[in-house]
Amino acid sequence: MTALADLVRAMNCYYSNLIEGHDTHPVDIERALKNDYSADTEKRSLQLEAKAHIAVQEWIDGGGLRGCTVTADGIREIHRRFCKLLPPELLWVENPGNGERMQVIPGALRDRDVRVGEHIPVSPGALPRFLGQFERRYGGLGKAETIIATAAAHHRLLWIHPFLDGNGRVARLMSHSMLIETLDRGGIWSVARGLARNESSYKSHLAQCDLPRRNDLDGRGNLSEECLASFTGFFLETCLDQVKFMEELVQPNRLRDRVLRWVEEEIRVDALPQKAGRILEAILYRGQLPRADVPELLGASDRHSRRVVAALSDRGVVVSQSTRAPLRLAFPAKLASRWMPGLFPEQH
Repeated sequence: MTALADLVRAMNCYYSNLIEGHDTHPVDIERALKNDYSADTEKRSLQLEAKAHIAVQEWIDGGGLRGCTVTADGIREIHRRFCKLLPPELLWVENPGNGERMQVIPGALRDRDVRVGEHIPVSPGALPRFLGQFERRYGGLGKAETIIATAAAHHRLLWIHPFLDGNGRVARLMSHSMLIETLDRGGIWSVARGLARNESSYKSHLAQCDLPRRNDLDGRGNLSEECLASFTGFFLETCLDQVKFMEELVQPNRLRDRVLRWVEEEIRVDALPQKAGRILEAILYRGQLPRADVPELLGASDRHSRRVVAALSDRGVVVSQSTRAPLRLAFPAKLASRWMPGLFPEQH
């Protein structure tokens, strides 16, 4: 489960950044996590951006935001943690109106008016008041209410637009945190994949939610309640679609068949030793495999058993915390198209 959650975390990062127009494939993200960066400055910056996103999500998955996800402090902390890990060149934005370059300060609320498409967010001086109302509206809800409110909070934070830049990522990480805390889902599915695969609908719904209410039947606030309800339906349907996708993808027998099919192909070309599949199959069923069990499992000597384990480790499909710790399964991004087809596009 941990290995799968790590892969899904990279997937979530990939799709969230893709929505922002930054295409860093999970293979390159995985390299960045091992401090293996591209020689190309632009690609390296995007690798660092992805690494920052994963670090924040890992902090969230570990309970770092528990109880304060929708608070002003929690929202600012997401932004602070993400931005402080970015390379300097990604901490500048340009005012489309006059070309002025503005520096993004990690965790700092914006201090100037901005325009986002047709939407003009609240003034800088009003941000604390709006974030306070945001916390009162979306905090302290019951489980079912929070699930539904996740979609509404997602848009409303973007509408407030508290930061000069990074609002989209902060909103998606906040939504991730709300769902993690409410559903205790173990981090094995991500709404970001569904939003990115339906990016035009996602952004169209968000823009519609910015519209003022149409008439006296369209809610009681300034914004259209009908459009917010439509976005909520879209958001929750996207969540359900991703749950179904991952549920089918990780069916034990299907996953086992895909993994063992890959092993058989590797054995045929002498890329892996005979019986290597037994180790992966055992880990799939047990969750982990003590090293002392490997010789009996393979019916081989200790020396040969170590050679098989080393071959699997070299391929990045088994890992352990030390040379004596139990073996665990890993899901390397380069094999995702074989083991977890459809999780993200093949590298191009």
